[in-house]
Amino acid sequence: MISRATVAKWCRRYAEHGPAGLQESSCRPLASPSQVPPEVVARIEALRRDHKWSATRIAFELDREGIRISPRTVGRWFVRLGINRRRHLLPDGETSRKTSRKITARYPGHMVHLDVKKTGRIPDGGGWFAHGRDSDQARAAERAKAKQGAKRGYVYLHTMVDGFSRLAYTETLPNEQAATTIGFFHRARAFFAAHGITRITRVITDNGSNYTAKNFVRTVLTFASTHQRIRAYTPRHNGKVERYNRILAEEFLYARTWTSEAERAEALKTWNIHFNYHRPNSAAKGRPPASRLRAGVTNVMAPYT
Repeated sequence: MISRATVAKWCRRYAEHGPAGLQESSCRPLASPSQVPPEVVARIEALRRDHKWSATRIAFELDREGIRISPRTVGRWFVRLGINRRRHLLPDGETSRKTSRKITARYPGHMVHLDVKKTGRIPDGGGWFAHGRDSDQARAAERAKAKQGAKRGYVYLHTMVDGFSRLAYTETLPNEQAATTIGFFHRARAFFAAHGITRITRVITDNGSNYTAKNFVRTVLTFASTHQRIRAYTPRHNGKVERYNRILAEEFLYARTWTSEAERAEALKTWNIHFNYHRPNSAAKGRPPASRLRAGVTNVMAPYT
């Protein structure tokens, strides 16, 4: 159905302009009284290129010259003119900021990264992710959480990643206390030793209480030369294990529906084999992490073609 007003509009256009009036016209206004004059735009560009001033500083300078303009408008003109970044003002187009140095491991065991990922415990029968938030199973799981002694809360995925090969070992543990972390470190070290990484030079962790505990530090320094804690609130310094945690979440934790925590914990053992021996990794040029090691590699998959 076409409204009477629409038919009248097109009839009026045809009567006034003929067939040309039936063409769709632009909605752009005929006049823009608030448009910044060209001479002001030229002044903005000149101040930006000559003095490298910010939008606020240029707006202040223009106000002194009797031109009222907001810093946001000046900033938008920076973008339109292609001078919003400082490197756009340099002859070679390179940034003048000091770029962060890339952290590169030189051999297996040179840098070993540890981290803990906390994830929700899956109730028996599956939770809301499997059945929906308003399902009977989800409500039953919530009631079970409220009962005294019922298993609820979180599980903790402890991970150790070799920075050179990206070999990774992950376990599901009930907490992130220092004693639990020390036990995991010993088992992960045995896993690495089975793959030829018998010497660990540097262990990199965040500043969690389990990693700053004296017993954990003493244990690490028994088997490694250095225990390095990253700068606070700078997870990118432990980026290799942080990236692994993202892969773990996308390709394992939330890639399928789990019906119990025991099922997911058992499948994690298969995930360790899949990630290290079968999943291609860009750091290994499309081959699995275990392919960069000389020992303990017997079933590595061929690279993708």
